[in-house]
Amino acid sequence: MSLKICVAQLNFCVGDMPGNAQKIIDAARTAYQDGVRLMLTPELAICGYAAEDLFLRPSFIQACDDAVNLVARELAGLKGLSVVVGTPTNGDEGQNGLAGKGLRTKSVAVQQRHNAARVLCEGRIIASYAKRELANYQVFDERRYFAQGQGICVFQAGGDQAGDDALSIGLLICEDAWFEEPARLAKNAGAELLVVINASPFHVGKGGERELMMRERVLATGLPLVYAHLVGGQDEIVFEGHSFALQADGALAGRAPSFQENLFLVQAERAQAAIKLVASTDPDRSPEADLWDALVLGVRDYLGKNGFPGAILGLSGGIDSALVLAIAVDALGADKVRTVMMPSPYTADISWMDAREMAGRVKVRYDEISIVPEFEAFKASLAGEFKGLKEDTTEENLQARIRGMFLMALSNKFGSIVLTTGNKSELATGYCTLYGDMAGGFAVIKDLLKTTVFRLARWRNAHDPYGTGSNPIPERIITRPPSAELRPDQSDQDSLPPYDVLDAILERYMENDQGVEAIVAAGFERALVERVARLIRINEYKRRQSPVGIRVTHRSFGKDWRYPITSKFHA
Repeated sequence: MSLKICVAQLNFCVGDMPGNAQKIIDAARTAYQDGVRLMLTPELAICGYAAEDLFLRPSFIQACDDAVNLVARELAGLKGLSVVVGTPTNGDEGQNGLAGKGLRTKSVAVQQRHNAARVLCEGRIIASYAKRELANYQVFDERRYFAQGQGICVFQAGGDQAGDDALSIGLLICEDAWFEEPARLAKNAGAELLVVINASPFHVGKGGERELMMRERVLATGLPLVYAHLVGGQDEIVFEGHSFALQADGALAGRAPSFQENLFLVQAERAQAAIKLVASTDPDRSPEADLWDALVLGVRDYLGKNGFPGAILGLSGGIDSALVLAIAVDALGADKVRTVMMPSPYTADISWMDAREMAGRVKVRYDEISIVPEFEAFKASLAGEFKGLKEDTTEENLQARIRGMFLMALSNKFGSIVLTTGNKSELATGYCTLYGDMAGGFAVIKDLLKTTVFRLARWRNAHDPYGTGSNPIPERIITRPPSAELRPDQSDQDSLPPYDVLDAILERYMENDQGVEAIVAAGFERALVERVARLIRINEYKRRQSPVGIRVTHRSFGKDWRYPITSKFHA
C-alpha cells in the first residue's frame, strides 16, 4: 500500500471564502495530477484564521458552508481524492447533542458552533470532526466562539476503487494533539496514521516546540504523524508554515519550507503492517532568519490584504527606523517604500548623512522636510501660556507630534500607510510620544526589544535573503549611541537604563510574569527593577492607543497582554 499525501500549506485571507475555496480547489487539482489521494488544508482554512467575532455572525458561517460545498462540487470528478477542509460549523456534527446556533442575547453568548473539519471525497462529505480541546490562552480565544467536540474521526484514504488496502486516518485539530486523549482515542478507533491540521501563530522557537510535542504524541501512540500548518500574516499574528511529518518512532520524516506557500508532499508506505513516511526536509533555521521572515511576511500581508499601495516612514538616521526600512524594502520592494527625514534644531549632521546614505543603499524615495518653522510657530503660539517655565518634555513632544502630523498628511494624500518605528523596550517604558512617533498604521518592530533590534540589524547586514542588497544599514547607525534628538546632546540612556539591563528586566517581568522580588533575587538592583515595573504600569494608557504590530515573541503588547489602565496593584 502506498498513499501520497499533500499538505496544502497555503496563505488564506480571513473572510475571503470564495478566494480561499478557489485556492484549495487549485491546489487539489495540481496535487491530484501528481498522484496525491489525500490533501490536508490547515485549521479553519476556508475562512482564514483568526476570524474573531465574525464567527458570531450567522451569515459568516453560512458563507463558510457554501464555500465548503463549492469545493466538494468542483473536486467531485477527482476519483479517489480525499480533501480535509478546516471550517467553522454550526455545531451540526451530531456528536454531543448540541447542534444548532446556540444562545445569544445582549447579555449572554453561548455558542454551539464548532472549530471543525470536513472530509470531502467525490463530491460528498464523508466525515466530519469537531475540535475537542479549545485553546484559550495567549492570543487564542476559542471558548468565546466554539463548543467542544466530543467525537472521533477515523476515515479511509487511498486504496483501490473497492476501498481495499486503504489507510485509516485519524484526524485531529491543533490543540487536540497537545493532549493525550484525542490521539489515543483515534488509535483505539483503528487509526494507522495521525494527521493534524493546525493554525498556531508564530513566535521565536515555536516551530521546534511543535515538533517536540508531536514527537511525544507519536511515541505515546506508536503512530506516524503528518502536521499541516498555515502560512501568512493576519493583523498582528504571523503563521510560519513549517509543516512536517514524523515517523512512528519519532524521527523526522520531512519538513516543509517556512514562511512560504508550499504543496508539501508526503509518501506513506505500508510494509509488513508498519507505516513509513517519505518526504523532503527543509533545513533547520536560525532564530534571526525566522524573525526576519516573520516581520517581512507580516508587513507584506498586512499591506497586501488590506489594499495599501505602499508604505511611508520617518527615517531619522537611527537604528529603529533603519531596521524598519530594511524590512519594508524586503517585504514590498523599493518602489513601494517612501522615506522622509524631518530634521529639527537638534538633529545632528551625522543623522542626515546616515539617513541619506541608507536611502541610497536600498534605492527608496527620500525627502527632507524641516520641522523647524512649525516648531518655532508652535512655541510662539504657546509663549504666553508657557511664560516663565523651562523647556521640558513638552517641547520634545511637540517635535515628535509635528513629525507625526507630516507623515499622516502624506499618508492621507497618497494612500500609503505609515509604518511606525518604535520598539518593545520603548513601548514598555513609555519612551514614546502619543500622536507623535506613535502615529501611524502598523508597528513593524513593536515586539522587538532594543537589543534584538541591534542583533537583527547585524544579521540583515550579513545576509540578503530577498536579494535587495547586502549591508543595507550603515555601520555607524548600528554603533552610534541611540538618541531621540529632541534636545541638545540627548541620549536614550539619559532617561532609560542601559538596554541590555532594561531588556533583561523586561523579559522577566513582562514576558515571563516574574515579580519584583524574583527579579531582584536574580541579581538586579532593586531600585532599578521597581522603576522599570512602575514605568510599565503607568504607560498602559499609551499602549492601548498604539498601532497594531507584528507579534514575534510568546508575549507581546497585543492580544496576549490584557492589563487594566487603572490599577493600584504592584507586582
